[in-house]
Amino acid sequence: MENHQHRFILSLLAYYPQKDFDTENLCVLSGIDLKAVLEGKTTCFTPKQMNDLWLNAVQISKDPLFGLHFGESMQLAALGAVGELIKTSSTVGEAITQAATFIHLITDLFSMEVIKEDLAFSVIFHLHEEVKQTEFVLKQNIDFFMAFTIHELDGLLLKKVKPQEITYASAISNKQEYERVLRCEPTIGSSYVIQFDISYWHETIITGNYAMQKVLLQQINELTAPPLAKLGTVVYQQLLTKSYLGIPSVKDIAGNFNLSVRTLQRKLEDEGTSFQFIADQARKQLALTYLESGEHQLKEISYMLGYNELSAFTRAFKRWTGTAPTLYALP
Repeated sequence: MENHQHRFILSLLAYYPQKDFDTENLCVLSGIDLKAVLEGKTTCFTPKQMNDLWLNAVQISKDPLFGLHFGESMQLAALGAVGELIKTSSTVGEAITQAATFIHLITDLFSMEVIKEDLAFSVIFHLHEEVKQTEFVLKQNIDFFMAFTIHELDGLLLKKVKPQEITYASAISNKQEYERVLRCEPTIGSSYVIQFDISYWHETIITGNYAMQKVLLQQINELTAPPLAKLGTVVYQQLLTKSYLGIPSVKDIAGNFNLSVRTLQRKLEDEGTSFQFIADQARKQLALTYLESGEHQLKEISYMLGYNELSAFTRAFKRWTGTAPTLYALP
């Protein structure tokens, strides 16, 4: 059986260098053998290692919302449990209920309860008081799972899901950033809760969505990045990994890097490029990849790249290549 905690650690270690920091140094400081983790020789981690990993990741990156941003950035396929949800569920309600039974495979800090009512359903995270862990690590993990739950549903439905209400049982420092990532202004209450409109509960999970996303992610990982400097390359990769929901906005990318939009744009300008240029390069490369595969209709490609109208995609494609997408693959 797959070790989901090991997969979780691998995902965190893959995300860390996207923040432009040294993964090996993070592991050394946290008492973790990176080579053993990558080779699958170390798959279980002590509470101290987990605590140190979170603490060092936050301190070195200077991002107090590291867990929140990590949850936002996760690819749907990053945690193996998601694949099990697809196999055993046909609707969001079934999937989220199944997800509650998987969480103990990843963390012992809290459990997850799903409550369905007439007009809404709620996902509640119950802290395990008997588990001895610092409040800091608990908060990072809660932030991660709150964000990941929402963005996981994005991937299951291939659209952006918006909660009705978000409740935290502890104070939060940057309400605006939480609202951006969680798509809902959080309030302070007695527990950690995400509430969704009941209409999501009944939405059908199309198995093909997950299969398509896995193919897209595989294709994306094989793409060659355009000649960009360090930050530009990282931004380009960030855009590609979320491309199944359209190209993320500059605000979303800047927030995930714990930067203001202005600072991100200035840093990119210092490298001789811009967010708009990189986003265009990503859209162009993805469009060419999807067209050359012959597996997607133009309307589908247009939607995946974030264009509401096929005509807008056609105009952009002509600007990139000098020809219409309908003529591109013709001999």
